[in-house]
Amino acid sequence: MTTKTNLNGKRGIELLHDPSLNKSTAYTEAEGQVLGLVGLVPDVTESEDLQLRRVMQQLGHKNTDLERYIYLMNLLDHNETLFYRTIMSDPARFLPIVYDPTIGEACLKFGYIFRGARGMYLSIERRGQVKEILRNWPVKDVRVICVTNGGRILGLGDLGANGMGIPIGKLQLYTATAGVPPEGLLPIYLDAGTNNEQYLNDPLYLGLRKTRPSTEELYSFVDEFVEAVQEVFPLCCIHFEDWTGVDAVHLLERYRDKVSCYNDDVQGTAGITLAGMINATKLKGTQLKDEKYLFLGAGSAAIGLANLLCTALVAQGMTLKEAQSRVYMFDINGLLEPTRTDLVDFQKPYAHPHLPTKDFVAAIESIKPTTIIGVSTVGGAFTQKVVEAMSQLNERPVILALSNPTEHAECTPEQAYTWSKGKAIYAAGVQFPPVHFNGQTFLPGQANNFYIFPAIGLAIYATEAKRVSDEMFIEAAAAVADQVPVEMLKQGLIYPPQSNILETEIKTAARVAKLVFDSGLARVDRPADIEAFIRQHVYKPEYKKLV
Repeated sequence: MTTKTNLNGKRGIELLHDPSLNKSTAYTEAEGQVLGLVGLVPDVTESEDLQLRRVMQQLGHKNTDLERYIYLMNLLDHNETLFYRTIMSDPARFLPIVYDPTIGEACLKFGYIFRGARGMYLSIERRGQVKEILRNWPVKDVRVICVTNGGRILGLGDLGANGMGIPIGKLQLYTATAGVPPEGLLPIYLDAGTNNEQYLNDPLYLGLRKTRPSTEELYSFVDEFVEAVQEVFPLCCIHFEDWTGVDAVHLLERYRDKVSCYNDDVQGTAGITLAGMINATKLKGTQLKDEKYLFLGAGSAAIGLANLLCTALVAQGMTLKEAQSRVYMFDINGLLEPTRTDLVDFQKPYAHPHLPTKDFVAAIESIKPTTIIGVSTVGGAFTQKVVEAMSQLNERPVILALSNPTEHAECTPEQAYTWSKGKAIYAAGVQFPPVHFNGQTFLPGQANNFYIFPAIGLAIYATEAKRVSDEMFIEAAAAVADQVPVEMLKQGLIYPPQSNILETEIKTAARVAKLVFDSGLARVDRPADIEAFIRQHVYKPEYKKLV
């Protein structure tokens, strides 16, 4: 009896200390004998189901979701297969624990709950050495790197090194929701300092104790990182996450036509919101080009969403100018219009001639939008007056309150349905329970990027795509929208149920992969059956036979 080569010579304690190989109490008698495990683990062979039952029991004794998050991260450090078996057994229950909204609290306390390093930490002090540092990573075929500089974490601002919780969590979602094999995923924190005084003075803070550099210095560091990735991990896609708004847009423009990369805050948020808009038009019996959109917030998420929406409208036959004329934006300084002197380059296409105003309700009344989209991170910004103004103008006002975590949502579903007297088509960026109003049950959808970016990731992983295009996000949006059952759509649910998310993502990935092949961006041969080809790449949280 011989061991398989994927053990890399590991046996005994060394095997138990490798979370990707550890089975804990599930080794067979033969594995125990051959691999030197007898006496190092209890003398039983348990099934994964029994192990899962123990995990559930232990989780039941935790009092808060943060405690459950810490427990699950500890499980991941010891037994990767059992961690993913747990998450994938009930996604609707566990995704809010391993990601939003619990991840926000975990990031705020990252230095205090830290137990061991996951992923890589690249400091700007190591410029000139990035290539050598990347080679320290034990896996040589990395397929996706999720990278942040902690500049704008969720709606929480500059968290510096504490933001590392985000790329770690995002990549777990690749596997948990779309079955992207975890060994090819690498979270990275690019540490260029922080402007958060609280952290700079906190003895338990894990990052550089210096303020952030000039844009020029930061971009030079990112250039070195992006170039190094091309050489060290040639099949890798770079997923930019939670950079400050201006950097998010400018870095995406800097690299998108040269390497395989995308920005989830810009394109992923846009894709999932577009999916919701598509289903809102199905409910209303209209088309995207019939709608008029007003954003509250004009940062990277708003711009990314508007740009993707305009690309989709152009595909429906509009000119770019016509498409942009359907999109208005309102930020902390009021409506974007040409007399404003504080606008950055990427905001100007959405600054249309209009009287200056800092009154959002007045803007609604004059612009007459059919859809308002909240990406402001200001909790409660969609007041009763806002919702009532939208309801007076529209038979079915579309209200998308996308900011997260929960306390940052522009309004709750209960408020939207109550103030609109049940007329609103609503979705939020976080999960809310069903709402009962006037004898009806409404199912508020969650416009969560995890419907989009893991499916894109799976398609890229399988096809080894050379580039990531906006069209891939538009196709993913359409695929997600198409998977909402008609009866649920009628109850106001504009996103698929999370309980079946793996199947949703596989079907979405297959449609994106078809586009990759059609566009000539794949580095592998086109298969006869694209969905079957995608399914061959899907990770299953099952123990492998080691002997």
